[in-house]
Amino acid sequence: MTVAIEMVSDLVCPWCWLGLRRIEAALARTPDIKVQLLFRPYELDPTIPAAGVDYKEYMGSRVTSPEGKERMAMMRQALVDYGNAEDIPYRFDAITHRPNSFDAHRLVRWAQGQGKGAAAKEALFRAYFNEARDIGSHDVLIDVARLIDLDPDIVADLLKSGADVEATRQEADMFRQMGISGVPTYIANRRVAVQGAESAEKLDRFIRHAASQLPQERPAG
Repeated sequence: MTVAIEMVSDLVCPWCWLGLRRIEAALARTPDIKVQLLFRPYELDPTIPAAGVDYKEYMGSRVTSPEGKERMAMMRQALVDYGNAEDIPYRFDAITHRPNSFDAHRLVRWAQGQGKGAAAKEALFRAYFNEARDIGSHDVLIDVARLIDLDPDIVADLLKSGADVEATRQEADMFRQMGISGVPTYIANRRVAVQGAESAEKLDRFIRHAASQLPQERPAG
């Protein structure tokens, strides 16, 4: 039997990059369990316009008090420290644009259909948090597609045509309606869940617990 782990995350969430690395490390610790890792869309702020907004202005409007700004600085430093420990090169100082992540989620959906979901997630996180690229831009998404060996011409046509817009939106809305308000969230077999960029050790235990809940296969004969 297979444990289906759905990672619900947003591509503009720095904790989600850390969460991707940690769930992958957890999978490496559980080679005895068959796991299917699936990536699901979530928009932290679906009100961001398609063209995106200025990053500093946007963050400034969300965190206005001195205490809030101090907490934000501490959170970023914690992320940088965690990133250094796990080879994640965050460069928050380089980011100037806060993109709308919806079309990036469409790209992940298509990549996942080709067995390249994790590669797409990693490439998009790197493009945004390390290279400060606008992952809401179709040109950038086409470049990312090329980087992970998807046909860039096909991806360009899909982006232009509006393919899977409704399916991606419905999926993102479904997880919000399920009560998910923070990401990353991991859901095992739609039965048990854990939220946050937990350690690989904790995610290992989560996977093993989910596997223990599966019906036992009957021996042949």
